[in-house]
Amino acid sequence: MPTVLALETSCDESAAAVVRGTTVLADAVASQVAEHARWGGVVPEIASRRHVEALPGLIEQVMAVSGVAMDELDGIAATVAPGLAGALLVASVTGRTLARLHGKPFVGIHHLEGHLCSAQLDATPPAPPYLVLLVSGGHTELVRVDGPGGYTRLGRSHDDAAGEAFDKVARLLGLGYPGGPALAAAAVGGDPQRFDLPKGRVSKPGGGFYPYDFSFSGLKTAMLRQVKALEREAAPLPVADLAASFEHVVAEVLVERSCRCAREQNLGTLVLVGGVAANLRLRALLEQACQQHGLQWRLAPLAYCTDNAAMIGVAACQWLSRQASSVCQLGVAARWPLEEAAALQRDPAPF
Repeated sequence: MPTVLALETSCDESAAAVVRGTTVLADAVASQVAEHARWGGVVPEIASRRHVEALPGLIEQVMAVSGVAMDELDGIAATVAPGLAGALLVASVTGRTLARLHGKPFVGIHHLEGHLCSAQLDATPPAPPYLVLLVSGGHTELVRVDGPGGYTRLGRSHDDAAGEAFDKVARLLGLGYPGGPALAAAAVGGDPQRFDLPKGRVSKPGGGFYPYDFSFSGLKTAMLRQVKALEREAAPLPVADLAASFEHVVAEVLVERSCRCAREQNLGTLVLVGGVAANLRLRALLEQACQQHGLQWRLAPLAYCTDNAAMIGVAACQWLSRQASSVCQLGVAARWPLEEAAALQRDPAPF
């Protein structure tokens, strides 16, 4: 099994890990949430600066904890796309520099491929083919996984990702940042059926709807109108009921379309990954629906749902096991399709 040092700085979490196959020997994350909370969201320039400050110490920490020396590594990996370009550069330049200094292969990893690989860190990882519901701050995707590098997107959000919708509705309700945990906490004890909220669908140009796609813009607008209507009544906002109703309808939409996709595509296993996968209501509804429809279900371990370097390391080990790595001229890209993740391991580099 290859052993890699993996780095992740695609957004506001600085992370490093040493991974051997699917075994995490050491990992560390430095979160910037408290600093960005002052602004209600991630400030790219601040994020990049904090990555520069944090990453060297994190690398030193995981190398010491793992007991692995640099000359014992089989490669060095970093997230190179998608994400905040300035933030991505920190891990990418660091990883490529270390690879050159120590004569190791460099492996550039697609951030979403990392999330898909987080499922392999479970005690009973899924066997392909299977369907992944990936829900995070910036992405809501349904992806068929046929094995390492074999990814087919079957559904996606056409506007905000689920995590972005949580952030914006949490701000509307005067809750904290990040919105997902803040809204989930506010929803405790609330009535999820009090407010009738829409389950947005995406129209096809020729008529009908995309069966597996998502849209949360209409839901956000409905929440805004509901809050404005309640404010006109000059009574205290029922924040717990509003939060519970919003959280419930988002979870229902994600679970209903995911289960439909799995059944219609003859995929017997549904896997939940990404930061929003930590939401307890979503987990409970998914478990219930999978049992009802005879589907197996798997969850990425909670520790590896949010952005981390361990999942990047697993993805890198899969590529190295197939004798594949990136050229050190590989740059970074704010956007890059998951279906083209394999292009990151080719010469010439795609960007």
